[in-house]
Amino acid sequence: MPKLRKLFLLSFVILLTLACQTITQGLRFSNPATPTPLRVVEVNSSVQLEIFEELWQIVNEEYLYPDFNGVDWKAVGDEYRTLVQAGLTSDEFYRAMNEMLFRLGDDHSVFLSPAEVAKERAELAGNLDYVGIGIFSQATLANDAMVLLLVFPGSPAEEAGLKDHDRILAVDGLPIIDENGLIREVIRGPEGTDVTLTVQTPGEAPREVTITRRRISGSIPVPFQVITTPRGKRIGYLLIVTFSDGTIARQVGAALQEMAREAPLDGLIVDNRINEGGVDTMLRETLAYFIDGPAGYFISRTEERPLTIRGQNIAGSQTMPLVVMVGLDTVSYGEVFAGVLKDVGRAYLIGETTDGNVETLWGYDFNDGSRAWIAHDSFRPLNQLDQDWEETGIVPDLEIPVNWEDVTFETDPAIQAAVEYLDTH
Repeated sequence: MPKLRKLFLLSFVILLTLACQTITQGLRFSNPATPTPLRVVEVNSSVQLEIFEELWQIVNEEYLYPDFNGVDWKAVGDEYRTLVQAGLTSDEFYRAMNEMLFRLGDDHSVFLSPAEVAKERAELAGNLDYVGIGIFSQATLANDAMVLLLVFPGSPAEEAGLKDHDRILAVDGLPIIDENGLIREVIRGPEGTDVTLTVQTPGEAPREVTITRRRISGSIPVPFQVITTPRGKRIGYLLIVTFSDGTIARQVGAALQEMAREAPLDGLIVDNRINEGGVDTMLRETLAYFIDGPAGYFISRTEERPLTIRGQNIAGSQTMPLVVMVGLDTVSYGEVFAGVLKDVGRAYLIGETTDGNVETLWGYDFNDGSRAWIAHDSFRPLNQLDQDWEETGIVPDLEIPVNWEDVTFETDPAIQAAVEYLDTH
């Protein structure tokens, strides 16, 4: 049997290859462009069949939903067993295993090739390493452009004047979205080469910007700043786009300290609207700045495990007034983070109701270096045991819909509402 990675629970996987884009919901890429080609080591048919049988049995015994979401799992197994026995290349096999898990319809369970596992490990360690311009982005809601969710500090993109919320309309004269509705894989390229982007800041005319590509390495940043309210209060703001980078909690702690260096904060806004989720450790360690004690329960087929947080006070973080912002792109542990803080009465939520995707994945490693992430647990809040966040999503206290690409930080009505709330409470 493959090794069960009990010490590393994942709620959402950021895949760094475009191959899985069509079968996994909510993916984002750090500069979604040409990825480094994945080296595929051929796995012979007998090893493929062994991995398939192990994978099918894991799902059969461990999968969160005993009815397999209404899927005839035995029939699916028979179909893919025949496919594997007929002969597949390694690349075809890994794709087939991913497609088999996709049949479960939970938008979470996924199969990674050995090369994808290596990339995942690098990101989880905070070791991004690629040649590009330093952005975190996704297609716009209208699917006619690419919107910048995060511009890396000190990156070529920042030096060229690009900012969060900007839209990239074209690359080297070609629309950034191709005829198939996919982001063109052309922003990354050889180090030292130029790329010309057509960029539009909300409320402004498009402009052309030429940027020289260079190596981007390190962690996904946590931007922060201090806002002074009309009443003179000092309100901290920080943006969390993921819990998948193993440095996120440490960065949040450092941001809290830095924002309170000159004077204590009177409140904090955590912008969680584009948080795609990530690893259990980052959820726990980030929650620990704001709460201490029981926080809810992880529920599997056979057991219930409590989520208990050991609090850590950073610059008054345990008691300062807190607003957490949520939206349609708040996923998995991003949802659990916001939901827990609301449930225990620690935070006021502003934004849009999330979609509801709070399963926890357990990782299973196979002998060839591949890995399956399987939905194993769901989450039940501490104080509202009858709530099913998978069904309802996380409902904010104040509903304010915002399209990320239509606003800037200064014009964002949800941020304005959060500042006003903290200024008057």
